[in-house]
Amino acid sequence: MTSGIGEFQLVLDATCLSHFARSDRLDVLADLLAGIPTSIPHVVREEIRHGTALHQELQAVLDAQWLQVMPLDTLERLQRFTVWARRLGSGERDLGEASVLATAEELNVVALIDERGATAVGRAHGIHVHGTIWLLAKACREGKLTEVAASNLIDSLVASGMRLPCTGATFSGFATSNNLFTVLDCDRS
Repeated sequence: MTSGIGEFQLVLDATCLSHFARSDRLDVLADLLAGIPTSIPHVVREEIRHGTALHQELQAVLDAQWLQVMPLDTLERLQRFTVWARRLGSGERDLGEASVLATAEELNVVALIDERGATAVGRAHGIHVHGTIWLLAKACREGKLTEVAASNLIDSLVASGMRLPCTGATFSGFATSNNLFTVLDCDRS
């Protein structure tokens, strides 16, 4: 089980990146993550590449210089990925989430995943897993966003088809009732 994390870093799943790109807000995400080492596994990059056939705006994610791509290029990484794919019951689905959890475990960093099942499995195995709403609440705590700006972003993400546990109008109450405005150990750099 992972205890604590090192320097604050993130590894992202495709959902957050895709919807920020589809809502033409990828630049805002880049600003929120400025100075935070942020990576995506190669598997997630390939999911996004595949998605460009339907959503050309996803090309912006592939072109983003602020995202470090983590290759699946060693036996240890492949084995770790296989373990996480099995834990998630991945067939053709959840491979991105499995690669994010494997990378988060290897690097001892925070995984940003918005799928409930993968989040629950990751947490059950000691990974620090959070979602987009947590990231926006963290940005509010740090003065990078106002609650109004975060609410507007949430509404844009929902309009792009992203499923989130709250709307822009209910963000403040949701974040408060789930202690998302409270600083956690994994928030510290």
